[in-house]
Formats: sequence, structure tokens, C-alpha cells
Amino acid sequence: MAASKLQAFWNHPAGPKTIHFWGPTFKWVISIANVADFSKPPENISYPHQCGLHLPPFLVDVSYLLFKKFQFGYNGGVRYLGCCCLLICSRCLHWSYLVTLQLGD
Repeated sequence: MAASKLQAFWNHPAGPKTIHFWGPTFKWVISIANVADFSKPPENISYPHQCGLHLPPFLVDVSYLLFKKFQFGYNGGVRYLGCCCLLICSRCLHWSYLVTLQLGD
């Protein structure tokens, strides 16, 4: 019984042999790994890297508006990643603003 379900999962058109399975999986892994940056001090966070990670949610939203095709696994991971990056970028900007205020005094 379990072997037949595993066989059906393995041979599914969107199963682990295809990019349709691994694309959303790796996007969620990147999103979860990005949560580790919440505990880092803002001066150790790469602002260009976070901005680069923040760009795909905008592209996915544009493609969703154009093609009206919503893939819950992929789009959910991308939007979660965008929210995490937005929070981390705001922390970096707030820290850099405070540093410039302290240097100005």
C-alpha cells in the first residue's frame, strides 16, 4: 500500500523528478534560511543581497497579473521571502539612518 503511494508520488507529473516540485521547495528553503538574518545585527546584513532577494516577489506578482496563474506553493514562498526581506531591509535602513544621525552630532 505505502509502496504504491510512493510510486505514484514519484511518477507524478509534478513529482520530485521535475522542477515543478524542486522550485517551490528551494524557494521555501531560502525563505526559511532568511529568517536567520532576523537575529543578526543590522551592520552585518548585506543590504544589496536583501534587495536582490526582495525583487522576485514583484516579478511574480506582475506575472500573476498578466497570466492569471497562481501557484500556491511557489507564490506563497516568494511572498513570504519578500516580506522577510522587506523587514530586514527596513532594519538596515533604520540602522544606517541612526548611524548618520549619530555621526552628524
